[in-house]
Amino acid sequence: MQNIRLLIGRTSSVGLCYILTTVVDGRAPLLADDAAAALAIREFNRLDQEGFTRSIAYVVMPDHIHWLVELRAGTLENVMKRFKSRTALQVNRSLGRIGRFWQACYHDHAIRSDESLYRHAMYLTGNPIRAGLTTQLGEYPHAWCDWGVENCSDLRSCTETDG
Repeated sequence: MQNIRLLIGRTSSVGLCYILTTVVDGRAPLLADDAAAALAIREFNRLDQEGFTRSIAYVVMPDHIHWLVELRAGTLENVMKRFKSRTALQVNRSLGRIGRFWQACYHDHAIRSDESLYRHAMYLTGNPIRAGLTTQLGEYPHAWCDWGVENCSDLRSCTETDG
């Protein structure tokens, strides 16, 4: 069942950047599998190539994804439907499983300035450190940022949790 609160005020504007987050059903760590994570990353790239999005940063965590993206065509809903349906089919097949893969909802947050865009990208790429999956930016194999992690001038701000 979709959480109606996530739909309140949702708009899709081509040209705006968004952080999109979606969670594996039941928070199962199905994306901890390297092949499964690679399939999700392949789908980010595919949506870029199809002209719907321009990826700026992403991280595929064991039980969820964060994707910082510029919407280039269509709506957020359409992009997420494509992403979730394609990855669910591919990952389920890869893992030899059937059934629901993603939770029904997703979260979106519009980014309103270039400075905020960079800050959000660096925060997103620090997610694996905060989760204890790695100790350094750039070590986690399922994270990417258009700026590259070497350009993060303040490592501490990238890896701390919001207070």
